[in-house]
Amino acid sequence: MLTGKRVSKNHPRIEAYGTVDELNSFIGLLRSTNLQKNDQLFLEQVQNDLFSIGSLLAMDVKKPEFGLREIETSDFEQIENEIDNINSLLPKLKSFIIPGGSHAIATCHVCRSVCRRAERLCIQLDEIEAVDANIIIYLNRLSDYFFMLARKIAFDNNIQVPEWKNTKIRK
Repeated sequence: MLTGKRVSKNHPRIEAYGTVDELNSFIGLLRSTNLQKNDQLFLEQVQNDLFSIGSLLAMDVKKPEFGLREIETSDFEQIENEIDNINSLLPKLKSFIIPGGSHAIATCHVCRSVCRRAERLCIQLDEIEAVDANIIIYLNRLSDYFFMLARKIAFDNNIQVPEWKNTKIRK
């Protein structure tokens, strides 16, 4: 922890900020693909936000002496605006999609699922030690953003993504 308090490696706090760090690493991988400039810049801001979130999660909330930037409503509202902007460009989704289609699209889905895990771990941590609700909301909205970004990348590049078929595939 940032305060020097010792906890086990599997403490919910370590799991939460470790998973946020893992997410940040996968976003770095995503940013190494050929994304549009505005998506690159938005993801750079997200990575900075995630560093703040990781630091906040690593900090003992009873000793906020580090002066870290808090996650504010405007931070997740910006994500919601990005989601709305992307959604306005895309055709209506008619079925569930299976992650894949390109390296960038698949990486978006990895980011989405790791982000969902980070959200669950923060909720679990909140059951024993307070977690700022804005962090949990931010992670929730961010996972939806990755789903929408995957769809946008497919749409922009005319990539057909696999759709879920509720049948057994036979050879």
